[in-house]
Amino acid sequence: MGWVRWCPGVQLVRHYKIGWLGHDIVAGLALTAVLVPVGIAYAVASGLPGICGLYATLAGLLAYALFGPSRILVLGPDSSLAALILAVVLPLSAGDPQRAVALASMMALVSGALCIGAGALRLGFVTELLSKPIRYGYMNGIALTVIVSQLPGLFGFSVDAHGLLGEAWQFGWALAAGQLNPRALVIGAATLLTLLLLRRYPRAPGVLIGVLGATLVVTLQDLALTAGQAGVPVLGALPQGLPHFSLPWIGSNDVAPVLLGGLAVALISFADTSVLSRTYAGRSGTHVDPNQEMVGLGAANLAAGLFQGFPISASASRTPVAEAAGARTQLAGVVGACAVGALLLLAPGLVHNAPVAALSARSEEHTSELQ
Repeated sequence: MGWVRWCPGVQLVRHYKIGWLGHDIVAGLALTAVLVPVGIAYAVASGLPGICGLYATLAGLLAYALFGPSRILVLGPDSSLAALILAVVLPLSAGDPQRAVALASMMALVSGALCIGAGALRLGFVTELLSKPIRYGYMNGIALTVIVSQLPGLFGFSVDAHGLLGEAWQFGWALAAGQLNPRALVIGAATLLTLLLLRRYPRAPGVLIGVLGATLVVTLQDLALTAGQAGVPVLGALPQGLPHFSLPWIGSNDVAPVLLGGLAVALISFADTSVLSRTYAGRSGTHVDPNQEMVGLGAANLAAGLFQGFPISASASRTPVAEAAGARTQLAGVVGACAVGALLLLAPGLVHNAPVAALSARSEEHTSELQ
């Protein structure tokens, strides 16, 4: 059947070996420990509610498992896209979380449609035209933007500003005005140090250890129960339940920036996904069709956009976790997505006391990987 060639997941099910099942289940459960804190952190870094990161993770993993050609790749919210999303969402949303979600979801739909169209037209070679100097310069610019945007959260306060220079100015002004939250800074700095130290041990779940440790400190010391200087800003309880299908609506004045942002997301996300996919395919001695990779990435972004998520890409930090845990196929990603869904259904309050400073520390630490 002709349609089957566009659905590698169907072919995988037909040839799945029962000996892989245990490896994929264990890898999926191990992956979940990273998917949750990272998804929330990158949603916050993108100017969105933390729950959107879990929605995007869940929908993206399931869609890629069906349409993606790579057996090992893990997709989800990523630092390389955070600044792009933030640049579109912040000035247009005017502080309205629902409007921010609609804008980001539409960017995911635009990106997904472009990737699927390009894949169908066999334009997978396009991203090879992005020279290394251009990509390195772009990534370094993103790193600087993400660092500045997350500094207020790391220091325990927020600023009302847009753009790199505006945020940097407001951050400095807030520090001079004495808005620093010492407890939040200590927690954020300790989390950042933990993440940096655990980089030496690739198999160690650094993100889980850092964020969970910070959450335990806040919980045991009741640091989130008091207001003002004595309190530590926390994420709060997540909404209970799975994401529902929703078509994002935006205004006519938002169309141009969302289209441009979606195009930029499509180019960057596929460039990153393509490189990562080829790397892991080379390790296993297999071949990945770049055109099908475009379709898989596009389908994942469409799913994320239709279920209250935002643009996603392949992850250079979560994919090695799946590989190290013994993943054999995309079933590991499906198990991880199901585990995230179970968390949303049964225990959304588990992350209530996750300190914003710890999530900001995660974003700061990951910027060094944007090369």
